[in-house]
Amino acid sequence: MLRIQISRSTTSYFLPPTSYLLLYMRTTLLIAAIALLAACSSKRESPHETVQGKDVHVTYGRPYKKGRVVFGELEKFGQVWRTGADEATEITFSKDALFNGQPVKAGTYTLFTIPGEQEWTIILNSQLKQWGAYDYEEHKDKDVLRTKVPVQKTGQVIEQLTIRFAPDNSMIIEWDQTRVQIPIAL
Repeated sequence: MLRIQISRSTTSYFLPPTSYLLLYMRTTLLIAAIALLAACSSKRESPHETVQGKDVHVTYGRPYKKGRVVFGELEKFGQVWRTGADEATEITFSKDALFNGQPVKAGTYTLFTIPGEQEWTIILNSQLKQWGAYDYEEHKDKDVLRTKVPVQKTGQVIEQLTIRFAPDNSMIIEWDQTRVQIPIAL
């Protein structure tokens, strides 16, 4: 038998071996739960930013190129991409708009893209809080809009993914040597 002394009293309690095993298992589970919570709440891998246009804003993770070929290798052509790092990018329209000429209701959407060599498919999906594009197939029925835009070359290397708004309120996505521009009209 194991002898455990409780610090508040001088009374000693004797626990049978099975009670000691249960105490050990509970302590181990508690430590594992704390470690899991710490891992889940760890810092994001990439810096995040919210950029503002007229009646629209985008929140996204900003990964770095780090000497890699981004489009075609890191982000495969023809595959759905979260358009950033960590959580999938979200775009919020404060009023109804035209997104590349297609109507979109005011609200918040997850922004996915399918990069291609000549054009990209831009997707607005109503399922929020997605991590990356890992579960996109489960939620693709919640696509609100799909549109295609041409690819432009930047003429210079853009080290960190950048989403910004042009003076005409078009949303521009740039990374590596690639740029796409999506007109937004309110």
